[in-house]
Amino acid sequence: MTEHEQPRAAWGSRMSDAEANAEAQRIIDNIYRPTPQRAMPTSFRDESPSPSFGDAVPVHQDDHRIVPAWAAGAAVASIGIGAGTTGIGCGVWLALKGFASMSVTGVVAMGALFTGIAFAAVCIGAAFSRAKSSVSKPIYNGPVTKHTHVTTHTRGAFSRTRNTFHG
Repeated sequence: MTEHEQPRAAWGSRMSDAEANAEAQRIIDNIYRPTPQRAMPTSFRDESPSPSFGDAVPVHQDDHRIVPAWAAGAAVASIGIGAGTTGIGCGVWLALKGFASMSVTGVVAMGALFTGIAFAAVCIGAAFSRAKSSVSKPIYNGPVTKHTHVTTHTRGAFSRTRNTFHG
């Protein structure tokens, strides 16, 4: 007699159908139980008492920037470059006004040249700076699961295929 052909009494006590169904339901409930979501505050209310006169005590406010610091720096640098080249263009226009009858279009073209050179220098510097400090910080905490199911239907004389993505 092999192991699979042993009589039922040799297997020991077995669960009844009701007990097996209850145990299966418990296992399924434990697996598919929704994980509790961490509450994230969407606003802040300062509960500290306000003084009757004068300035209020400063309250620490966390820094929640959407734009990375290097991108904000590049934006500020480009604004500075624009303001600087405008000043340079005005200076060139004033200097050359007496020497030649230079048109406004010529001054704008010269300013665009200086702006392009300065912007290229800032972009190259930002690229080198960003390449040196390539440390990435994860934004999201917690497990990420992706459930993708693809249904494919192929039919017809010329094999027309339709893919349906369920996600």
